[in-house]
Amino acid sequence: MKHISILGSTGSIGRQTLEVAAANPDELKVRVLAAHQNVPVMLSQIEQFQPDFVVLTDKAAAAELKKQYKGKSEILSGQEGLLAAATYEKADTVLGAMVGYAGLRPILAAIAAGKDIALANKETLVAAGHLVMKAVRESRVNLLPVDSEHSAVFQSLRGGYHPCLSFVEDSNRNSEVKRLILTASGGPFRGKTKEELKNVTLVQCLRHPNWNMGKKVTIDSSTLANKGLEVMEAHWLFNLPYDQIDVVIHPQSIVHSLVEFKDGAVIAQLGIPDMKLPIQYALSYPKRYDCCFGQLDLVRCGMLTFEEPDREAFPSLQIAIDCGRAGGSLPCAFNAANEECVTAFIEGKISYSDIPDIVKRVTDSHHSIPDPGLDDIEETDRLIRIRTIDLINRK
Repeated sequence: MKHISILGSTGSIGRQTLEVAAANPDELKVRVLAAHQNVPVMLSQIEQFQPDFVVLTDKAAAAELKKQYKGKSEILSGQEGLLAAATYEKADTVLGAMVGYAGLRPILAAIAAGKDIALANKETLVAAGHLVMKAVRESRVNLLPVDSEHSAVFQSLRGGYHPCLSFVEDSNRNSEVKRLILTASGGPFRGKTKEELKNVTLVQCLRHPNWNMGKKVTIDSSTLANKGLEVMEAHWLFNLPYDQIDVVIHPQSIVHSLVEFKDGAVIAQLGIPDMKLPIQYALSYPKRYDCCFGQLDLVRCGMLTFEEPDREAFPSLQIAIDCGRAGGSLPCAFNAANEECVTAFIEGKISYSDIPDIVKRVTDSHHSIPDPGLDDIEETDRLIRIRTIDLINRK
């Protein structure tokens, strides 16, 4: 049995992780639940899973939870509670599903504590991939991807090589790999021109054709910023240069990603568009649990199609990749600027087309630090958010 701590349990990935845990009670034991401030959802999760303790980082929300909850699970709060959740001695695996940059410090703490990581928080690797992967190697822990695309690459690599015990070992076995091919659905605006995208609304952005996700990742999916973040994530996870990572649009979201080997063989992972499969594989690795969430029927799927991404209509993809190639603190700057712009768009402060425009202005003006330490990353994140908010307020 694996004992898991879930960081971000009330969000979309966190809730689906708990569905996986409920479907595999003999394999997975939920030890800790951590989230920001959703008291009603956390209350129902505590009652169902009876963890050793729970955390709400918002202290007022944690106080309210204490008033409503009458059971035995301890309730902690703040960043101290979050770090306790990440390093809890009775948990062997930490699932990182917090939204955005906030996941970095707890994931680093979990790695230092010797925990295996199931990572859904791509921003952790975008902002500080060099620090995270160095910590993974030094602590000799497994870091398993939860994103469907990276899980697909990982599984395809295991199909191309013989299975081995450590994700870190797998990630270094790339001499036979020609390229990784990450698939993207294209989001709700696939086929739209740049002119047609100027006046799209938040409601339209959140109508993703294939996936049920939280607001932030759904908006990022619509701008293709999410795919740019995933290219950066793949660079770190699989230890490959950007020239060997491509993106294709695959509207059906059945082929989750592919690996092309130097002899021309291409191995892909296919499945229904449901995050519970990659979540379950990240938690079950190196085993596979029984299927509990539906199986792929290729005949019913019909035609599978692929096309080039429209980088003119969706410039966020190339902006992200360019920042990744430049390296240093620039990926962190991209992430911080994008997070602030997405928040501003949700709040109605800027238009949809303002998102890539502001992000590019911010990243173009950033003086990148070549080999940033954690303090440099923290300061870059802080300053970039100030700069971005200033530009937003001028709109």
